[in-house]
Amino acid sequence: MASSRILVVDQEPYTRAVIATMLEKSNYFPVVATNGHEAMARLEQDAPFDVVLSDIMINGVDGIGLLDKLREIHPDTPMVMVTAMQDVGVAISAMRRGAYDYLLKPFAREQLLATIERALDYRRLVQQNSMYRQNLEELVSARTEMLRQAINDLERSYDITLEALGDALDLKDAETEGHSKRVTAYTIALARHMGVPDAQMRIVARGAFLHDIGKMAIPDAILLKPGRLDPGETTIMREHCLRGYQILRKIPFLRDAAEIVYSHQEHFDGSGYPRGLHGDQIPLGARIFAVADTLDAITSDRPYRRANSFDAARREIRRCSGTQFDPAVVDVFLRIPDQIWRDLQAEILRQTRFSPLFFIGDHRDFLI
Repeated sequence: MASSRILVVDQEPYTRAVIATMLEKSNYFPVVATNGHEAMARLEQDAPFDVVLSDIMINGVDGIGLLDKLREIHPDTPMVMVTAMQDVGVAISAMRRGAYDYLLKPFAREQLLATIERALDYRRLVQQNSMYRQNLEELVSARTEMLRQAINDLERSYDITLEALGDALDLKDAETEGHSKRVTAYTIALARHMGVPDAQMRIVARGAFLHDIGKMAIPDAILLKPGRLDPGETTIMREHCLRGYQILRKIPFLRDAAEIVYSHQEHFDGSGYPRGLHGDQIPLGARIFAVADTLDAITSDRPYRRANSFDAARREIRRCSGTQFDPAVVDVFLRIPDQIWRDLQAEILRQTRFSPLFFIGDHRDFLI
């Protein structure tokens, strides 16, 4: 094996010459070093070597120090220690520290070659195992990326479907056209400032976007009535929370979002509907949505009134802290500059096809 380079380290010129001659006659390529320092330089500047064959007792850095260096810079290269009979214990100790094998002086040519061949076989196995691990890691990484992309594509197709549902509701109830997109964008921004984990962000966003989906089941005579609803009609209208929950809970990827839809009209003090939940009984996503919903209701045009200012919305939300709204959510909301909400509102107005569901994982300034 002419390509196999063997570093031979021994301070005795005769021993070096004999070992080198044995290796050359067997088609190995020996490189000799006379002491530990020279061997160190060879390892650092003339690598790689397939095997290192070193006497334990050498000047400068001894065989153990050379072994430690080899394990540090070339851990896959096997080292065979050469020692006299009285140093067998040292050689065995060296094997415990990572040496591959040892040879006792004097040794026959057959012993040397057999030991070198075993060491080379070991190195080949180590290299093959390393290549296998690397290939396996690359394969796993590639498959993981393919799976991640497939999941992302599936998530996007889900959100396209949800956007179509939101558009259908807008067509039915023109009075609140664009409301779902705005309130979802506001909810995402507020949730980010509250530190909602990314894993929960899609749940919160989908719950906000679909909060009124239950209105699809409300009769048009009630949903589209221009005047004030009577008590019976109000009771029916309030069923939209339950209706939306019943629609969404049957869809596995919307099951958690359905809880937000069910609870989006609950009040922090328990005075809301449909279940009279209070405090932490209300899902966090619904508590965040409640503030975002009021923000949009006050700052958007309606047929019966013009939009009010963000400052007016801020005052109203502060006033209802602890009653309608979670004080912790209100505190975070009040720390967010009004310009954030103005930018979001303008972005949605500017992009007719804007969907906040597609920006949940995005860190663009207008959603932060």
